[in-house]
Amino acid sequence: MSIVEIRNLTFSYGRRQAPVIDRFSFSMKKGEIIGVLGASGNGKSTLLRLIAGLEAPSEGEIRIKGATVVDPKTFIQPERRGVGMVFQDYALFPHMNVRKNIEFALHRMPGKERGKRLKEMLELVQLSEFQERYPHELSGGQQQRVALARALAPKPDVLLMDEPFSNLDADLRGAIRAELCRILKKEKMSCMFVTHDQQDVDAISDRSIRLEPEEKLQVMASAGSFV
Repeated sequence: MSIVEIRNLTFSYGRRQAPVIDRFSFSMKKGEIIGVLGASGNGKSTLLRLIAGLEAPSEGEIRIKGATVVDPKTFIQPERRGVGMVFQDYALFPHMNVRKNIEFALHRMPGKERGKRLKEMLELVQLSEFQERYPHELSGGQQQRVALARALAPKPDVLLMDEPFSNLDADLRGAIRAELCRILKKEKMSCMFVTHDQQDVDAISDRSIRLEPEEKLQVMASAGSFV
């Protein structure tokens, strides 16, 4: 079953500018982890923003879990797409502690379920002992895990991550990659992430999409792929 289907997607930042993404078609299986590679300015983050509903394409269609979220006649708002997103800078609320940052994503969940889900997320990202700490009191890896827990808490159909390893020290990247892969697999999460580092893709993804300078998208199998 395809969790995300993209057909003939086209996007440009202005009518007179060349498309950043041009007639791109792609499908993503449920539970699959996809890495999006490419140099800066080649449309990697734009692709995520189009799926999330933070940008609107000039042409094409996106379906999530079988439902059309955008086409020439349809535009479903981001909060109704079933998509979780982790931004490059994590976007944590500095005035909220770890617990409250995660609880913020659970405001639509009934009270009884909210406490249970919060506990599950804290345990999943191994931050139960840090739940009263504020973002400035955490390491970069811990901040990333809080952002990940907040995105996963509402049980999205798809998780999107923009450069999830870029703010981490080189010495930490290997350990954090392994930890992130463990969390995604345990949650059976369908995930697409943007990176400029082939090692990120090789470490955790099942397939990759490379955005080339000539604005062509190539879908490739990564090491260990089941494709």
